[in-house]
Amino acid sequence: VEAGCDEAGRGCLAGPVVAAAVILPPGFSHPLLNDSKQLPESARDQLRPVIETEALAWSVAAVGVEEIDRLNILHA
Repeated sequence: VEAGCDEAGRGCLAGPVVAAAVILPPGFSHPLLNDSKQLPESARDQLRPVIETEALAWSVAAVGVEEIDRLNILHA
C-alpha cells in the first residue's frame, strides 16, 4: 500500500500548516492527477470529488500557529 501526501504552509511565519494524504486503488489513473502545487485551482477543484469517491482512504489535517510554536514544526 502506498499513500501520496502533500503539505502547504510554513507554520508560525505564514499561518497554519495543512497536510493531506490519500491511498488510491492500484492502477488508478486520472488525466489531471499530478503534484497539487503544479495544478491550477480549477483542476484541484475538479479532482477533489473524484479523489473523495475513488480513494481507499484519505485525510486532511491542519495545525495552527500556536501548536507549531509549542511543538516545533518538525513535531507538529
